[in-house]
Amino acid sequence: MKKIKLNLLCLLGLTLVLNSCTSDLEVVPKDDDIFTSEAFFAQPGAYKKALAGVYSNFSLTGTGGAGSSSLEGIDAGTSQYGRCLWYLQDLTSDEIIWSYENDPGTRELQRNIWTAENPVILGMFSRAMVGVAIVNEFLKQTTPEKLSTRGVTETALLNDIALYRKEARVARALAYYNMMDLFGKAPFITESDPVNFAGIQYDRQQLFTFIESELIALVPDLKAPRTNEYGRVDQAVARMILAKMYLNAQVFIGAPKYSECVTQCNAIIAGGYALNENYMNNFKADNNLSSELIFSFQADGVVTQNYGPTTVMVNGSVGSLEQNGTSLGVGSGGWGGAIRLRKQFVQKFDGLDFDYDSRKTITGGGPRSLEILDIANRNQGYILTKYSNVSSTGVPGGNSTFVNTDFPLFRLADVYLMYAECALRGATGATTSQGLTYVNALRERANGGNFANVTTGQVTLDFILDERARELYLEGHRRQDLIRFGKYTGGVYNWAWKGNGTNGIAISNNLKVFPIPSASLAANPNLTQNTGY
Repeated sequence: MKKIKLNLLCLLGLTLVLNSCTSDLEVVPKDDDIFTSEAFFAQPGAYKKALAGVYSNFSLTGTGGAGSSSLEGIDAGTSQYGRCLWYLQDLTSDEIIWSYENDPGTRELQRNIWTAENPVILGMFSRAMVGVAIVNEFLKQTTPEKLSTRGVTETALLNDIALYRKEARVARALAYYNMMDLFGKAPFITESDPVNFAGIQYDRQQLFTFIESELIALVPDLKAPRTNEYGRVDQAVARMILAKMYLNAQVFIGAPKYSECVTQCNAIIAGGYALNENYMNNFKADNNLSSELIFSFQADGVVTQNYGPTTVMVNGSVGSLEQNGTSLGVGSGGWGGAIRLRKQFVQKFDGLDFDYDSRKTITGGGPRSLEILDIANRNQGYILTKYSNVSSTGVPGGNSTFVNTDFPLFRLADVYLMYAECALRGATGATTSQGLTYVNALRERANGGNFANVTTGQVTLDFILDERARELYLEGHRRQDLIRFGKYTGGVYNWAWKGNGTNGIAISNNLKVFPIPSASLAANPNLTQNTGY
């Protein structure tokens, strides 16, 4: 059972006075009966409900069901936080192909020919900045002065609210981290800024400095790992954002911080997490029970229906020929072969080492060709079944379209691989022998034994990049990984349909970041477009 109840009414209640911070995003609450802030905060449990509203922005898009959006002019399917993040990180890489190229924005993303008009890019930019604005308003509504005027004097509640504020700041840091990674810049707004403030532009260095200082300050006062309610922030979540920043610091700010990444990884590993004995249980309808998940975007097929990444992936994984949806807990035909695998990803599992690897959830051969020569032909290309709307005990989710499976944004396996990579890159505080132990722990888990283990000589940086593909595919990491390893832009490594070429062609370096959406540029004169767009 999900522990924190997501509540979009609370989220939109917080946005009533957000025209200030998000006027460029045209945030429009669409329920005329939404409470005023003072009436809302007079309710029992209001502050925790408001905190749930902060978290809701990662999963929900509107109050009118899965198809509604609180962002004027932006479709729910192209503005769901996790789905947009997943599209930008994985659909633009060597992992998958989306069959329905008439879906707004997908053709351009998977062919690496996007522009500043792309609706998914606008959806990600907007949803992340709405998240920032919601946190800012939550912080404004929970200052000591505000609480005093409302007569909030109970010590236990005041202590709870103090923790809620820190969690909200981590959620804001996560949104800014995604902006830094994807766009290389963002309009910077905090709770101290006035109404109708157009955020000044922060570049990557400025964002990095802000996020780092925020998280370092917050970590000591957050709950210890695995002691908070499921779905809420703790020390490990904050450390995970820091670790990802340090891992990619060479890209972000031109300075390596692999040793700092190892420090965070060691602290996370010491936090009581453990690999789930069954790899696949991390991606099932009750994956909220997994000892491996550090933070996820929540999904519930009955209570909080949304077209998020896991609903898309489970339905999209159903093969056009196989009609295997029932085994995945959705309709037998699913979405008719929406997702297929690019050849280069399938080949990551070639060889005897992977014959029994549980991570190899690939189906192909027979009538299915490895090559995808015609994207519209859903019978071409292999398929996969990583995500499922069936629980670890075999119970289907409560809805045959909207899944119960949470999106695992951060999990322990990633920490193991980050440590191993940093050790190879010469980080202090890390050893290659410990890195090898972590890599082999993942391979032993995947194979039910050590017969697929590797040796020190086999674990090179190129091996780590491939192992990250095998372990973390469809979890929103691939674009970032390829950029860090120098294999995203240019022609060093090409994949099917990269750059709009059937076999892949070189793409320009400006595609390492996405463009600032034209609508956002028009609304905020402080923003400038990224080079090359």
